[in-house]
Amino acid sequence: MSEPKAAGTAPIKVTLEAGRHAWCACGESKTQPFCDGSHRGGTFVPLKFTLEAGKEAFLCTCKQTKNAPYCDGSHKAL
Repeated sequence: MSEPKAAGTAPIKVTLEAGRHAWCACGESKTQPFCDGSHRGGTFVPLKFTLEAGKEAFLCTCKQTKNAPYCDGSHKAL
């Protein structure tokens, strides 16, 4: 798989707690927008990120964002 699978056509609004997170980059995770390990054996790896403080955010599910893990509106071109 050279291109990620679009897991959705709109972002998911989430409340993120402070700490470490892993955003699904392959599109195969059953726990979108977060990684569940479905990428294993493939070419994709999750995007790991850490927040100092909690916040609400819109995380990308189309996997085309240029601002991963956050939605940048790329889904509108699908």
